[in-house]
Amino acid sequence: MPVRRIAFYAPLKAPNHPIPSGDRRMGQLLIQALEAMGAVVHVASDFRAYDGQGDPAHQATLRDIGLSLADDLITHYQAMPRSAQPTAWFTYHLYHKAPDWLGPRITAALGIPYLVAEASFAPKQAGGPWDMGHQAAGRAIAAADFVFCMTRLDVACVQPLIGADHGLVFLPPFLDAVPFLGVEKNRKRVAQFYGVDPSKYWLLAVGMMRPGDKLQSYQRLGAALRHLDRDDMQLLVLGDGAARNQVVEALAPVRDRTKLYGAVSISKLREVYCCCDLYTWPGVGEAYGMAYLEAQASGLPVVAGNERGIPDVVLDGRTGLLTPPGDDVAFARAIGRLLDDVDLRNKLSRGAQDFVSRERTVQAAANLLGRAIP
Repeated sequence: MPVRRIAFYAPLKAPNHPIPSGDRRMGQLLIQALEAMGAVVHVASDFRAYDGQGDPAHQATLRDIGLSLADDLITHYQAMPRSAQPTAWFTYHLYHKAPDWLGPRITAALGIPYLVAEASFAPKQAGGPWDMGHQAAGRAIAAADFVFCMTRLDVACVQPLIGADHGLVFLPPFLDAVPFLGVEKNRKRVAQFYGVDPSKYWLLAVGMMRPGDKLQSYQRLGAALRHLDRDDMQLLVLGDGAARNQVVEALAPVRDRTKLYGAVSISKLREVYCCCDLYTWPGVGEAYGMAYLEAQASGLPVVAGNERGIPDVVLDGRTGLLTPPGDDVAFARAIGRLLDDVDLRNKLSRGAQDFVSRERTVQAAANLLGRAIP
Protein backbone atom coordinates (compact mmCIF):
# COMPACT_ATOMS: atom_id res chain seq x y z
CA MET A 1 0.00 0.00 0.00
CA PRO A 2 1.36 3.48 -0.86
CA VAL A 3 2.48 5.56 2.11
CA ARG A 4 -0.20 7.95 3.33
CA ARG A 5 1.32 11.34 4.16
CA ILE A 6 -1.07 13.44 6.21
CA ALA A 7 -0.89 17.15 6.96
CA PHE A 8 -2.50 17.72 10.37
CA TYR A 9 -4.02 20.99 11.59
CA ALA A 10 -6.03 22.05 14.65
CA PRO A 11 -7.48 25.59 14.33
CA LEU A 12 -8.62 25.76 17.96
CA LYS A 13 -5.51 24.53 19.75
CA ALA A 14 -2.39 23.09 18.17
CA PRO A 15 -1.12 19.74 19.48
CA ASN A 16 1.98 21.55 20.77
CA HIS A 17 0.02 24.30 22.55
CA PRO A 18 1.72 25.14 25.88
CA ILE A 19 -1.44 24.90 28.01
CA PRO A 20 -2.61 21.35 28.78
CA SER A 21 -6.24 20.57 27.97
CA GLY A 22 -8.45 17.75 26.83
CA ASP A 23 -8.62 19.34 23.40
CA ARG A 24 -4.85 19.41 23.01
CA ARG A 25 -4.63 15.84 24.28
CA MET A 26 -7.16 14.55 21.74
CA GLY A 27 -5.23 16.27 18.95
CA GLN A 28 -2.09 14.44 20.06
CA LEU A 29 -4.00 11.16 20.27
CA LEU A 30 -5.38 11.57 16.76
CA ILE A 31 -1.86 12.00 15.45
CA GLN A 32 -0.87 8.88 17.38
CA ALA A 33 -3.79 6.95 15.84
CA LEU A 34 -2.99 8.15 12.33
CA GLU A 35 0.60 7.02 12.80
CA ALA A 36 -0.60 3.68 14.20
CA MET A 37 -2.50 3.06 10.96
CA GLY A 38 0.78 3.54 9.10
CA ALA A 39 0.56 7.18 8.02
CA VAL A 40 3.39 9.69 8.12
CA VAL A 41 1.97 12.76 9.88
CA HIS A 42 3.28 16.30 10.14
CA VAL A 43 1.67 19.32 11.81
CA ALA A 44 1.10 21.70 8.91
CA SER A 45 0.60 24.85 10.99
CA ASP A 46 0.13 25.99 14.58
CA PHE A 47 -1.98 28.98 13.49
CA ARG A 48 -4.80 29.53 15.98
CA ALA A 49 -8.00 30.70 14.29
CA TYR A 50 -9.90 31.14 17.57
CA ASP A 51 -11.93 34.26 18.38
CA GLY A 52 -13.52 34.03 21.81
CA GLN A 53 -15.08 37.50 21.90
CA GLY A 54 -17.40 37.49 18.90
CA ASP A 55 -15.48 40.35 17.25
CA PRO A 56 -16.13 40.40 13.47
CA ALA A 57 -13.11 42.64 12.83
CA HIS A 58 -10.82 40.23 14.64
CA GLN A 59 -12.37 37.32 12.77
CA ALA A 60 -11.69 39.11 9.47
CA THR A 61 -8.06 39.54 10.48
CA LEU A 62 -7.79 35.86 11.36
CA ARG A 63 -9.41 34.95 8.04
CA ASP A 64 -6.92 37.05 6.09
CA ILE A 65 -3.97 35.58 8.00
CA GLY A 66 -5.30 32.07 7.51
CA LEU A 67 -5.86 32.44 3.77
CA SER A 68 -2.39 33.95 3.35
CA LEU A 69 -0.87 31.05 5.28
CA ALA A 70 -2.81 28.64 3.10
CA ASP A 71 -1.34 30.21 -0.04
CA ASP A 72 2.16 29.98 1.45
CA LEU A 73 1.64 26.30 2.25
CA ILE A 74 0.30 25.61 -1.25
CA THR A 75 3.47 27.12 -2.70
CA HIS A 76 5.59 25.14 -0.24
CA TYR A 77 3.91 21.82 -1.01
CA GLN A 78 3.84 22.34 -4.78
CA ALA A 79 7.60 22.93 -4.73
CA MET A 80 8.09 19.47 -3.23
CA PRO A 81 8.48 16.32 -5.32
CA ARG A 82 5.10 14.67 -5.76
CA SER A 83 6.35 11.74 -3.70
CA ALA A 84 6.85 14.05 -0.69
CA GLN A 85 3.62 16.04 -0.88
CA PRO A 86 0.79 15.27 1.55
CA THR A 87 -1.72 12.77 0.26
CA ALA A 88 -4.46 14.06 2.60
CA TRP A 89 -5.21 16.95 4.94
CA PHE A 90 -6.68 16.28 8.39
CA THR A 91 -8.30 19.09 10.41
CA TYR A 92 -9.23 18.49 14.03
CA HIS A 93 -11.94 20.50 15.84
CA LEU A 94 -13.42 23.25 13.75
CA TYR A 95 -16.50 25.26 14.67
CA HIS A 96 -17.81 28.82 14.53
CA LYS A 97 -15.23 30.22 16.97
CA ALA A 98 -12.33 28.41 15.31
CA PRO A 99 -13.07 27.73 11.62
CA ASP A 100 -10.61 26.17 9.20
CA TRP A 101 -9.31 28.80 6.79
CA LEU A 102 -6.46 26.56 5.60
CA GLY A 103 -7.71 23.07 4.78
CA PRO A 104 -10.38 23.70 2.12
CA ARG A 105 -8.14 26.07 0.16
CA ILE A 106 -5.06 23.82 0.30
CA THR A 107 -6.85 20.57 -0.53
CA ALA A 108 -8.60 22.16 -3.50
CA ALA A 109 -5.27 23.41 -4.85
CA LEU A 110 -3.44 20.11 -4.33
CA GLY A 111 -6.33 17.85 -5.29
CA ILE A 112 -6.10 15.75 -2.12
CA PRO A 113 -8.80 14.50 0.27
CA TYR A 114 -9.98 16.86 2.99
CA LEU A 115 -10.63 15.03 6.27
CA VAL A 116 -12.25 16.60 9.33
CA ALA A 117 -12.70 15.32 12.89
CA GLU A 118 -14.86 16.85 15.62
CA ALA A 119 -16.59 19.47 13.53
CA SER A 120 -19.73 21.14 14.80
CA PHE A 121 -22.29 23.39 13.18
CA ALA A 122 -24.93 25.32 15.10
CA PRO A 123 -27.57 27.05 12.92
CA LYS A 124 -28.39 29.40 15.81
CA GLN A 125 -25.03 31.15 15.20
CA ALA A 126 -26.20 32.43 11.81
CA GLY A 127 -26.34 36.22 11.77
CA GLY A 128 -24.74 36.46 15.21
CA PRO A 129 -21.35 37.82 16.29
CA TRP A 130 -19.59 34.69 14.99
CA ASP A 131 -21.47 34.57 11.68
CA MET A 132 -18.24 34.72 9.65
CA GLY A 133 -16.80 31.69 11.43
CA HIS A 134 -20.16 29.94 11.34
CA GLN A 135 -20.40 30.27 7.57
CA ALA A 136 -16.77 29.19 7.13
CA ALA A 137 -17.30 26.12 9.32
CA GLY A 138 -20.35 25.16 7.30
CA ARG A 139 -18.47 25.47 4.02
CA ALA A 140 -15.56 23.41 5.36
CA ILE A 141 -17.82 20.62 6.60
CA ALA A 142 -19.67 20.55 3.26
CA ALA A 143 -16.33 20.35 1.40
CA ALA A 144 -14.91 17.51 3.51
CA ASP A 145 -14.48 14.12 1.90
CA PHE A 146 -14.82 12.47 5.30
CA VAL A 147 -16.17 13.88 8.56
CA PHE A 148 -15.29 11.94 11.70
CA CYS A 149 -17.79 12.76 14.45
CA MET A 150 -16.67 12.07 18.01
CA THR A 151 -20.13 12.31 19.57
CA ARG A 152 -23.57 11.35 18.33
CA LEU A 153 -24.62 14.93 18.99
CA ASP A 154 -22.17 16.10 16.32
CA VAL A 155 -23.48 13.49 13.88
CA ALA A 156 -26.92 15.07 14.06
CA CYS A 157 -25.65 18.62 13.58
CA VAL A 158 -23.32 18.03 10.61
CA GLN A 159 -25.27 15.37 8.71
CA PRO A 160 -27.46 17.87 6.81
CA LEU A 161 -24.32 19.50 5.36
CA ILE A 162 -22.72 16.35 4.02
CA GLY A 163 -23.36 15.26 0.44
CA ALA A 164 -24.23 11.72 -0.58
CA ASP A 165 -20.76 11.24 -2.10
CA HIS A 166 -18.97 12.22 1.12
CA GLY A 167 -18.42 10.06 4.19
CA LEU A 168 -19.66 10.47 7.75
CA VAL A 169 -17.98 8.22 10.31
CA PHE A 170 -18.58 7.94 14.05
CA LEU A 171 -15.14 7.98 15.72
CA PRO A 172 -15.79 7.81 19.48
CA PRO A 173 -13.31 9.49 21.84
CA PHE A 174 -10.39 7.26 22.76
CA LEU A 175 -7.34 7.11 24.97
CA ASP A 176 -3.90 5.58 25.24
CA ALA A 177 -4.95 3.52 28.24
CA VAL A 178 -1.68 1.66 28.78
CA PRO A 179 -0.08 4.28 31.08
CA PHE A 180 -3.17 4.16 33.33
CA LEU A 181 -3.12 0.38 33.73
CA GLY A 182 -1.07 -1.28 36.42
CA VAL A 183 -0.18 1.93 38.26
CA GLU A 184 0.96 1.14 41.80
CA LYS A 185 -1.87 1.85 44.23
CA ASN A 186 -0.47 3.50 47.35
CA ARG A 187 -3.25 5.24 49.28
CA LYS A 188 -0.96 5.94 52.22
CA ARG A 189 1.48 7.90 50.07
CA VAL A 190 -1.31 9.79 48.28
CA ALA A 191 -3.02 10.54 51.61
CA GLN A 192 0.17 12.03 53.03
CA PHE A 193 0.95 14.06 49.91
CA TYR A 194 -2.53 15.56 49.44
CA GLY A 195 -3.66 15.66 53.06
CA VAL A 196 -6.65 13.35 52.72
CA ASP A 197 -7.87 10.77 55.24
CA PRO A 198 -7.08 7.20 54.07
CA SER A 199 -9.92 5.77 56.16
CA LYS A 200 -12.57 7.64 54.14
CA TYR A 201 -13.98 7.27 50.64
CA TRP A 202 -12.23 9.53 48.15
CA LEU A 203 -14.20 11.36 45.47
CA LEU A 204 -12.14 12.92 42.70
CA ALA A 205 -12.81 15.91 40.45
CA VAL A 206 -10.32 17.04 37.80
CA GLY A 207 -10.94 20.20 35.82
CA MET A 208 -9.46 23.52 34.81
CA MET A 209 -10.78 26.41 36.88
CA ARG A 210 -12.04 28.87 34.30
CA PRO A 211 -15.25 30.88 33.87
CA GLY A 212 -18.07 29.26 31.96
CA ASP A 213 -18.89 25.57 31.84
CA LYS A 214 -15.98 24.46 34.05
CA LEU A 215 -16.95 26.85 36.83
CA GLN A 216 -20.58 25.79 36.51
CA SER A 217 -19.53 22.16 36.95
CA TYR A 218 -17.74 23.05 40.18
CA GLN A 219 -20.82 24.96 41.31
CA ARG A 220 -23.08 22.00 40.52
CA LEU A 221 -20.70 19.65 42.34
CA GLY A 222 -20.65 21.86 45.44
CA ALA A 223 -24.45 22.13 45.40
CA ALA A 224 -24.83 18.34 45.07
CA LEU A 225 -22.46 17.54 47.92
CA ARG A 226 -24.51 19.77 50.23
CA HIS A 227 -27.28 17.19 49.86
CA LEU A 228 -24.94 14.38 50.92
CA ASP A 229 -24.90 14.47 54.71
CA ARG A 230 -22.15 12.02 55.55
CA ASP A 231 -18.69 12.33 57.05
CA ASP A 232 -17.13 9.16 55.61
CA MET A 233 -15.96 10.79 52.37
CA GLN A 234 -13.66 13.50 51.08
CA LEU A 235 -13.52 15.30 47.76
CA LEU A 236 -10.09 15.80 46.20
CA VAL A 237 -9.99 18.53 43.54
CA LEU A 238 -7.10 18.73 41.08
CA GLY A 239 -7.05 21.77 38.83
CA ASP A 240 -6.25 25.46 38.70
CA GLY A 241 -6.98 28.56 36.71
CA ALA A 242 -8.34 32.11 36.68
CA ALA A 243 -11.62 31.14 38.40
CA ARG A 244 -9.97 29.49 41.40
CA ASN A 245 -11.50 31.96 43.86
CA GLN A 246 -14.98 31.29 42.50
CA VAL A 247 -14.36 27.54 42.74
CA VAL A 248 -13.32 27.93 46.38
CA GLU A 249 -16.53 29.87 46.96
CA ALA A 250 -18.63 27.22 45.19
CA LEU A 251 -17.18 24.48 47.38
CA ALA A 252 -17.21 26.54 50.59
CA PRO A 253 -20.34 24.81 52.02
CA VAL A 254 -18.43 21.51 51.95
CA ARG A 255 -14.96 22.88 52.70
CA ASP A 256 -14.57 20.53 55.68
CA ARG A 257 -14.83 17.58 53.27
CA THR A 258 -12.82 19.07 50.39
CA LYS A 259 -9.13 19.28 49.52
CA LEU A 260 -8.12 21.61 46.68
CA TYR A 261 -4.63 20.90 45.49
CA GLY A 262 -4.10 22.63 42.15
CA ALA A 263 -2.81 21.28 38.86
CA VAL A 264 -0.52 18.24 38.88
CA SER A 265 1.58 16.36 36.34
CA ILE A 266 0.03 13.51 34.39
CA SER A 267 2.15 10.98 36.30
CA LYS A 268 0.87 12.34 39.63
CA LEU A 269 -2.66 12.35 38.25
CA ARG A 270 -2.46 8.68 37.28
CA GLU A 271 -1.33 7.85 40.81
CA VAL A 272 -4.31 9.72 42.26
CA TYR A 273 -6.83 8.19 39.86
CA CYS A 274 -6.02 4.63 40.88
CA CYS A 275 -6.30 5.41 44.60
CA CYS A 276 -9.70 7.11 44.55
CA ASP A 277 -13.12 5.48 44.87
CA LEU A 278 -15.29 7.56 42.51
CA TYR A 279 -14.85 10.15 39.80
CA THR A 280 -17.50 12.85 40.29
CA TRP A 281 -17.85 15.57 37.69
CA PRO A 282 -21.20 17.02 36.48
CA GLY A 283 -19.73 17.90 33.08
CA VAL A 284 -21.77 21.01 32.30
CA GLY A 285 -21.41 21.68 28.57
CA GLU A 286 -18.78 18.94 28.10
CA ALA A 287 -18.20 17.86 24.51
CA TYR A 288 -17.15 14.54 26.05
CA GLY A 289 -14.31 15.08 28.57
CA MET A 290 -10.99 13.26 28.39
CA ALA A 291 -10.80 13.01 32.18
CA TYR A 292 -13.79 10.65 32.14
CA LEU A 293 -11.82 8.22 29.97
CA GLU A 294 -8.68 8.59 32.10
CA ALA A 295 -10.62 7.92 35.29
CA GLN A 296 -12.33 4.86 33.82
CA ALA A 297 -9.04 3.50 32.48
CA SER A 298 -7.87 3.65 36.10
CA GLY A 299 -10.91 1.66 37.24
CA LEU A 300 -12.92 4.55 38.67
CA PRO A 301 -16.71 4.43 38.40
CA VAL A 302 -18.08 7.78 37.24
CA VAL A 303 -20.97 9.93 38.39
CA ALA A 304 -21.79 12.56 35.75
CA GLY A 305 -24.59 14.53 34.17
CA ASN A 306 -26.41 12.94 31.25
CA GLU A 307 -25.80 15.72 28.76
CA ARG A 308 -24.11 16.53 25.46
CA GLY A 309 -21.33 14.05 24.62
CA ILE A 310 -20.97 12.47 28.07
CA PRO A 311 -23.10 9.38 27.22
CA ASP A 312 -20.54 8.64 24.48
CA VAL A 313 -17.76 8.22 27.05
CA VAL A 314 -19.63 7.10 30.21
CA LEU A 315 -22.01 4.17 29.83
CA ASP A 316 -24.86 4.44 32.31
CA GLY A 317 -25.11 1.30 34.43
CA ARG A 318 -21.97 -0.22 32.90
CA THR A 319 -19.13 2.21 33.70
CA GLY A 320 -20.89 4.76 35.89
CA LEU A 321 -24.15 6.47 36.73
CA LEU A 322 -25.58 9.36 34.70
CA THR A 323 -28.03 11.77 36.28
CA PRO A 324 -30.40 14.39 34.82
CA PRO A 325 -28.50 17.61 34.00
CA GLY A 326 -28.74 20.17 36.79
CA ASP A 327 -30.41 17.77 39.23
CA ASP A 328 -28.19 18.18 42.29
CA VAL A 329 -30.25 15.84 44.44
CA ALA A 330 -30.05 13.03 41.87
CA PHE A 331 -26.30 13.58 41.56
CA ALA A 332 -25.89 13.33 45.34
CA ARG A 333 -28.05 10.20 45.49
CA ALA A 334 -25.95 8.53 42.78
CA ILE A 335 -22.79 9.19 44.78
CA GLY A 336 -24.40 7.87 47.95
CA ARG A 337 -25.68 4.79 46.15
CA LEU A 338 -22.20 3.86 44.91
CA LEU A 339 -20.56 4.50 48.26
CA ASP A 340 -23.11 2.27 49.99
CA ASP A 341 -23.19 -0.54 47.41
CA VAL A 342 -19.72 -2.05 47.19
CA ASP A 343 -20.86 -4.75 44.73
CA LEU A 344 -22.22 -2.17 42.30
CA ARG A 345 -19.15 0.00 42.77
CA ASN A 346 -16.85 -2.93 41.98
CA LYS A 347 -18.97 -3.97 39.00
CA LEU A 348 -18.79 -0.48 37.50
CA SER A 349 -15.07 -0.28 38.27
CA ARG A 350 -14.41 -3.45 36.27
CA GLY A 351 -16.76 -2.30 33.53
CA ALA A 352 -15.07 1.09 33.27
CA GLN A 353 -11.57 -0.31 32.89
CA ASP A 354 -12.71 -3.00 30.47
CA PHE A 355 -14.60 -0.47 28.34
CA VAL A 356 -11.65 1.87 27.87
CA SER A 357 -8.91 -0.75 27.60
CA ARG A 358 -10.82 -2.78 24.99
CA GLU A 359 -13.07 -0.40 23.07
CA ARG A 360 -11.55 3.07 23.33
CA THR A 361 -7.91 2.48 22.46
CA VAL A 362 -5.57 4.19 20.03
CA GLN A 363 -5.46 1.00 17.97
CA ALA A 364 -9.27 0.83 17.77
CA ALA A 365 -9.28 4.41 16.47
CA ALA A 366 -6.44 3.60 14.05
CA ASN A 367 -8.39 0.66 12.65
CA LEU A 368 -11.46 2.82 12.07
CA LEU A 369 -9.43 5.64 10.49
CA GLY A 370 -7.53 3.19 8.32
CA ARG A 371 -10.73 1.78 6.85
CA ALA A 372 -12.01 5.25 5.94
CA ILE A 373 -8.99 7.25 4.81
CA PRO A 374 -7.97 6.71 1.17
